[in-house]
Amino acid sequence: MVAKVCLVTGASSGIGHATALGLLHAGHTVYGAARRVEKMSAIRAAGGHISPVDVTEEADLQRVVSTVLAEQGRIDVLVNNAGAGLYGAAEDVPIERARDLFEINLFGVARLTQLVLPHMREHGSGTIINVSSIAGVIALPLGCWYHASKHALEAYSDTLRREVGRFGIRVVVVQPGLVKTEFQRETARQLREFSGDGAYQDLAEAMIIQSEKAFGETSKASDPAVVARTITRAVESARPKTRYAVGYLAKPVVLLSKLMPSRAFDALTARSSGRRDSVRP
Repeated sequence: MVAKVCLVTGASSGIGHATALGLLHAGHTVYGAARRVEKMSAIRAAGGHISPVDVTEEADLQRVVSTVLAEQGRIDVLVNNAGAGLYGAAEDVPIERARDLFEINLFGVARLTQLVLPHMREHGSGTIINVSSIAGVIALPLGCWYHASKHALEAYSDTLRREVGRFGIRVVVVQPGLVKTEFQRETARQLREFSGDGAYQDLAEAMIIQSEKAFGETSKASDPAVVARTITRAVESARPKTRYAVGYLAKPVVLLSKLMPSRAFDALTARSSGRRDSVRP
């Protein structure tokens, strides 16, 4: 195996943290990037490099790319993992909050990719891994903006793959299912903040109960290391898949979304949210 120079965003927790450590243990050179530098001490202890990066800040993105190139001469792998969630009814969530979400989940990815691509083209190779979600395939109630951002990331990734393949650059989408991360802790708070009162209150409370069950003590949600192992396989593969659905419920949900008629899938998601009357025929 040839060791690769990897830049991983969102490396302070969850999937990004596990991915950085997994790539290090596999023998690769890793730069972990995140806002919370203090949360990346394990990466440094394992021999990695860490850098304070906010993916919505142009100066941060330029600095981290320049640093990696100055120290290593190349960037072989970019793992765009940094992301955020936003939950609440479409009617309730302020548009400004939605714009902020897209800055993280889409435009931060796109800008960092722009900065890395010229160097990958120059070397005639590279791998860009965009961490999406099963939310990029389906659409559940009270998650419109998060789902929209991930659907956009999926479309962006497909277009990018078709543009840069001629230069030897591979684009991979990873679609985690239910995974235990800090990300989920915000769901209930946001649902109550935006839709805890008013027309969508009952739906919000039902979904909070379902979320607590999904990620509670008896949860079957996957450990982030499961996703990290898949990312490492994609990095090391001579011909990686264009998409990897990984983690609890990822593959069945993606399959059902493709096979079931829209109204049937709507009814299924309504039942899963605890509201049988959420969908009108």
